[in-house]
Amino acid sequence: MHDLDETDLEILRLLVADARRPFREIAEAVDLSAPAVSDRVSRLKEQGVIRRFTADIDRRQLREGTPVLVDLEVAPESAASIRDAVQELDAVEHVYVTVDGHVLVHANAPGAVGPWLDQVLEEQGVRDVAVSLLRESQWSPTVGASDFALVCDECGNTVTSEGVTTRVGGEVKQFCCPSCESRYVERYEELQSDA
Repeated sequence: MHDLDETDLEILRLLVADARRPFREIAEAVDLSAPAVSDRVSRLKEQGVIRRFTADIDRRQLREGTPVLVDLEVAPESAASIRDAVQELDAVEHVYVTVDGHVLVHANAPGAVGPWLDQVLEEQGVRDVAVSLLRESQWSPTVGASDFALVCDECGNTVTSEGVTTRVGGEVKQFCCPSCESRYVERYEELQSDA
């Protein structure tokens, strides 16, 4: 486990601005060698800080679908299953789950919005729906020093240099200590055996 330093944050800022930026160019900006930048990016991926590199597509240019913002008021116990169902729909850009029982969806609904949305409304636990047509949307990710503190997947404490990174069920998980890692893995294995 390695704490994120100012160089890591600057590398992240540069990648957020342009994920295809060559490591050589990043290296010049952060005063490292290209192989050192490559190593840091690999470590950030292993830690789960970088999940993937993707393209930000302006669907208006493709004339595809109807841009909408959908607010689903859901029963709190149904939020995870509804979030998962929404993520499976075609043309979903972003999904957010709020603490007060809402699942917010930014999408470009293919064809008519009603039939597209009916796929989700069949899910149990949807209490109310509000759909807003979007004129435009802007994606402006930022990286700031306060944005990045790795959080223990077991207890929620900040993960320091004594922390542990483990792959559980194909996902990278961060733990503040070996005992949190052990508890999490044991619970995961119990759930897997019960399934």
